Amino acid sequence: MRVVRAKKHLGQHFLTDEGIAQKIGETLIHRDKYDGIVEVGPGMGMMTKYVKAAYPDHELKLIELDRESVAYLGEHYSDIPVINEDFLSMNIKGLFDGQFAVIGNYPYNISSQIIFKVLENKEFIPEMTGMFQKEVAERICEGPGNKTYGVISVLIQAYYDAEYLFTVDEHVFNPPPKVKSGVLRLTRRDNPITCDHGAFRQVVKMSFNQRRKMLRKSLKSLFTPEQLTQEIFTKRPEQLSVDQFVGLVEMREDL
Repeated sequence: MRVVRAKKHLGQHFLTDEGIAQKIGETLIHRDKYDGIVEVGPGMGMMTKYVKAAYPDHELKLIELDRESVAYLGEHYSDIPVINEDFLSMNIKGLFDGQFAVIGNYPYNISSQIIFKVLENKEFIPEMTGMFQKEVAERICEGPGNKTYGVISVLIQAYYDAEYLFTVDEHVFNPPPKVKSGVLRLTRRDNPITCDHGAFRQVVKMSFNQRRKMLRKSLKSLFTPEQLTQEIFTKRPEQLSVDQFVGLVEMREDL
């Protein structure tokens, strides 16, 4: 029986626990919002069979960069299309005619990039679930007032509701990672922000580049001296909600 070797340069840690695989494979709950599902990095398909079983009416496609894994999947899941490409560099808009969900046990070394790839294609992706390094999953879901709340928290929560689902221990992987994993769910908001995304991203990133300083210092180059006297500029970035960051962008637009 063919067995795929986990490759360090691809950040592969294969899930070995059937119960956990099933639990993650059934995390998509907004199935009426899309007809397609993409599993990113299925490896040897540990989760694939549970995704297929949980959503029989949805078209499932697999995206896998590792050729050895692609060969394995072709042998064991011949009825499911396997795309041998890099999820980060491919055009995912053409995968389906309409909306689709994304699910996976995401490689730790590119998990944040995968999140931002989904964000770039948010108009096509109503829901995303899957497993990340615990620290990354917690940061994405964190709210204002916490020291792990940062750029990725704000940018994602501007468009998606983020929910931390459960923690996964190291021993259910081969090879075991050095950290715990966290499973999360992102559900596209019914009322996402409407301000310019580029301007929003700029304000958020500049604010957190100097997260220990008040906003009147970190955003000094973007606002007038008169604007900087307003109370909001006495706050630090981790104190601001998504809506307050939107307010800053709108304040700039009024200049």
